[in-house]
Amino acid sequence: MRRPREPELPSLASLLPRFPEREVVVVGDFVADEYVYGETERISREAPVLIVRYESSELKAGGAGNAAANLAALGVKVRAVGVVGDDAVGSALVQELTGLGVDVSGIQRVPGRETEAKTRILAGGRSTRRQQMIRLDRAPRAPLPATAERRLVKELERAGRRAGTVLASDYGSGVLGPAAIEALRVLKRGGVPVCVDSRYNLRAFTGLTMVKPNEVELEAASGVSLAQPGGLEKAARVLLKRVDCDVLLVTRGRNGMSVFRRGAPPVHVAAHGSQDAVDVTGAGDTVAATFSAGLAAGGDPVAAARLANVAGSLVVQKPGTATVSREELQAELLRP
Repeated sequence: MRRPREPELPSLASLLPRFPEREVVVVGDFVADEYVYGETERISREAPVLIVRYESSELKAGGAGNAAANLAALGVKVRAVGVVGDDAVGSALVQELTGLGVDVSGIQRVPGRETEAKTRILAGGRSTRRQQMIRLDRAPRAPLPATAERRLVKELERAGRRAGTVLASDYGSGVLGPAAIEALRVLKRGGVPVCVDSRYNLRAFTGLTMVKPNEVELEAASGVSLAQPGGLEKAARVLLKRVDCDVLLVTRGRNGMSVFRRGAPPVHVAAHGSQDAVDVTGAGDTVAATFSAGLAAGGDPVAAARLANVAGSLVVQKPGTATVSREELQAELLRP
């Protein structure tokens, strides 16, 4: 059964023409998402594992790179601030972002550092859909060198001052340390909205504009069980106060998302559409990117959340790390 159309959706489309006029700075952990495709042939004699015959491979921008790719697909001017290793994977990742239209002048190549990468092996029988069998992760073992951190902070301060919004995408690689977080606070105090999507360290990002946890992250960061009566709102109010942000955007999967603000009642946005998700990989990046674009275009937090809710519903219909274009979003907003 199809859900009724939300009456406010067509009005949200008025934000989209402003996207090309706005710039969003994305700072954080730039990750290479590698996909290796093959055909399963037989069981190995060496071990009880499948032998996969290689067919093809591709590299996509993950982590903060996926957020940047989503912003570029929406037609926003995107400036990336971060680091990659001085290796082949880092070169391929920077090349991928450049091809998407992202300004990569703020990405440093750090000698001796390994570019973070997630390699997925997808395989299947002849004429069948390829499915993920295993994922191999590679990440830098040493902390970011002090000189590289200083350069990153300086670039963030310089680029952020001219931005419509800054989006911090933290995947736990150590790029967004205390100095970078303080630089984000300075930008926010200077009038630049700063949005945060942090997987493991939400409570460190205090004094900013928006923080985006999912329900599991909200429960962990607040220490409040969501299973109790009124647990969602109790946990949100605790975290809202703890991180001292203006907006807490809680993504809730099939239950949509909820917007919490100081001094205002919560706004619960039902999940858009009626189709089941095909692949939720990177959907949080799409939501964070679209919300940031909505704020940069002059939308209020609830309008930006509704826009992000629709974009999220579209991206989970696509396999793998994917994006939603401005044209796709507009067509969905204006669909009868």
